[in-house]
Amino acid sequence: MALPIQHTVLDRFLRYVVIDTQSDPESKTYPSTEKQKNLGRLLVQELLDIGISDAHLDEYGYVYATIPSNSEKEVPVICYCSHMDTSPDCSGKDVLPIVHRNYDGTDLHLPDDPATIIRVKEHPHLLDQLGNDIVTASGTTLLGADNKAGLAEIMDAAHYLVSHPEVKHGAIRILFTPDEEIGRGVDRVDMSKLGAQYGYTVDGEQLGSIEDETFSADAVSIDIRGVSIHPGFAKGKMESALKIAADIVAALPKNGLSPETTEGKEGFVHPVTLSGAVETARIQFIIRDFTDEKLEAHENKLRAIVAEVLQNYPNSQADFKVTEQYRNMKKVLDQHPQVADYAVEAMKRAGLTPIRSSIRGGTDGSRLSFMGLPCPNIFAGEHAFHSREEWVSVQDMEKAVETLIHLAVIWEEGS
Repeated sequence: MALPIQHTVLDRFLRYVVIDTQSDPESKTYPSTEKQKNLGRLLVQELLDIGISDAHLDEYGYVYATIPSNSEKEVPVICYCSHMDTSPDCSGKDVLPIVHRNYDGTDLHLPDDPATIIRVKEHPHLLDQLGNDIVTASGTTLLGADNKAGLAEIMDAAHYLVSHPEVKHGAIRILFTPDEEIGRGVDRVDMSKLGAQYGYTVDGEQLGSIEDETFSADAVSIDIRGVSIHPGFAKGKMESALKIAADIVAALPKNGLSPETTEGKEGFVHPVTLSGAVETARIQFIIRDFTDEKLEAHENKLRAIVAEVLQNYPNSQADFKVTEQYRNMKKVLDQHPQVADYAVEAMKRAGLTPIRSSIRGGTDGSRLSFMGLPCPNIFAGEHAFHSREEWVSVQDMEKAVETLIHLAVIWEEGS
């Protein structure tokens, strides 16, 4: 059922992506970069302009707002959540968005870097977009559809709901977070202030997708202490920590257990940084799988590799530290099946064929689910995120807006 919406989603999206909100994993502040608040302040002003009077930005860079209930029923409070930051993997400074109208199915050549071409053979979902309008960056930056598409969609849905009081719904809490891309997106969320019972992150890819399962995730740090001595007198004595680290990485499986060799429900052990010198070195890993048991098995395999390598370096040591990052949201969502079921129904009402899938990654919703807010992830339409080839379809964003509106109605109807 198509809704008579005068969409604002594209205009909002084009405003948001030109604001640099890249997060910084090396920063110790909250948010990790002060510039994320520039977008937060704009979003607050737009929410106030819509008529949402409690919109505000807190000291940690979170935006909170409430669309008040207009129903006589007692409806559970739901939350719509997206993140404001963009990935540190690719520049988000001086983004120049380009709208490619009436897409014809050919490769997209981006003008500011002739080498950056969004090729159909590498992005087959483009073939679903014939006749639609595609937004890209200009070739030297990411676009920021991850997750500014989600921001724009929530804002457009909020604009519609406030402007159409005849559409009955319960209270809806809006939460925009900083630092999701560096794993800190909900570190400073005030759950009591949020006051929602169920939630939805709007941060998915393919049109019609709903993701109610994520990886479980740990980080592993291996700190190596070698034996340093003057290289002119090192024979039989030196044990280079840097070489030990290199041997550990070289001993990882070559044909599996890595991001580049796995897909679907397969997990991985992925070294993300290696630093050091002769005396000390550090390797940092991320470990991913869909069950805690497999996660533990991967970590034990890595421990065994470290122990085997150290046999060749009898005077050296390694500290192996595991840090929990997030867990598979499915454990929580299976206890509240209506949360995902309502999203599926909302997509059907928007004329879509829902696609239930798993995320080979995590979202703010992964951690929110374990913080008491069951929170699956629904599509925002973003593709090829964290890269210069990132793109999003205007029509997909509009369908996400419709889905959010239908979802609010369905929660009211079911109460």
